[in-house]
Amino acid sequence: MSDSEQSAPPALPLAINLQYTRDLSFEVPGGAEIFATLRSQPNIAVNIDVQASKLQDDQSVYEVTLAIKTEAKEAPETEGGTAGRTVFIAELAYAAVVTLTNPPQELIEPMLLVEVPRLIFPYARNIISDVTRDGGFPPIVLQPIDFVALWQAKRAEFPQTAGNA
Repeated sequence: MSDSEQSAPPALPLAINLQYTRDLSFEVPGGAEIFATLRSQPNIAVNIDVQASKLQDDQSVYEVTLAIKTEAKEAPETEGGTAGRTVFIAELAYAAVVTLTNPPQELIEPMLLVEVPRLIFPYARNIISDVTRDGGFPPIVLQPIDFVALWQAKRAEFPQTAGNA
């Protein structure tokens, strides 16, 4: 073998075939009134989940869905008080269809629930930012997500499903 063949890194056993917006929802429950009466920056809550499912039993083709829900509520009138009205809700299910090529069994779950979401997150973050801006609010720019910690927390919560991506 030549030197260039020996120094080439091994091919990743992961290929992203396509990415798409599976579901997108943006809602302003208070309508136009919220724009007229909102006095301060709302409190933003973000919830993130990752799901993976095999598309065909006889092939290593999976759909990985990154679900992001952002909900903005009016800040409480007094410190420690209850939050006010819902300002807006943005929900996104962003998916990728991926093929795994002969991966070691112990790497399937982390590849699907950590690596794929890490790769598609920037696109989902951009969609959330655009939809909140286009909805008349300052754009929500999500901070980077530690998908390893999210995966580990999910495994701790549901230990009986660990290993079944």
